[in-house]
Amino acid sequence: MGTNHGVKPRRGRPRDPDAEPRIRRYAVQLLLERGFDGMTVDDVAEAAGVGKATIYRRWASKELLANDAMADLFDLEIPDTDTGSIEGDLRLVYRYALNFVNTEKGLAVIRLAVSEANRDPRSAAVYRNLLDRRIVLTRQALDRARARGEPIRSTADPVLMVEWMAGVFVVRALTGQPMPRPEDADRLADITLRAILDVPPSSGP
Repeated sequence: MGTNHGVKPRRGRPRDPDAEPRIRRYAVQLLLERGFDGMTVDDVAEAAGVGKATIYRRWASKELLANDAMADLFDLEIPDTDTGSIEGDLRLVYRYALNFVNTEKGLAVIRLAVSEANRDPRSAAVYRNLLDRRIVLTRQALDRARARGEPIRSTADPVLMVEWMAGVFVVRALTGQPMPRPEDADRLADITLRAILDVPPSSGP
């Protein structure tokens, strides 16, 4: 039987705890700068200072990386909310969304969606996934409201609730009009609340 004479075995390179958020950040940056076709795993790896193997250990494809990176961006910029009422949830989410689309990065996301989604089905899938995630969160918010006994109409449709606001952003991007401002959040939330509640919303948060 051999002995190691007290010599510790050599270990591999220590895990970089900041690698994943850094990779996601550069994936979003390159996606917004170049579109889906122009974003490569090689370039993301170089920008993030990691090897390609590091990326592929976490994401099996460029599509999965793009989806995860964009979802992470939206989760940070427009987080889910649970204020205790559907009215409070919508007012806060709308404020987050309007703050985001009035930033350079937020506007770039909308413009890229408009320019790329019809051209590249892979880009369309990225944005469809983002909408689907928000639809799931909206459905959960409606379910919570119903469980609390709030007067949610049976016709309240989480798909339309998400898509009408997304449509406002797309139309503004297409026509070159400025995005609604964060101070418009309550007014826009009232439009949704009147459609989904059996009683009028309050005048403000």
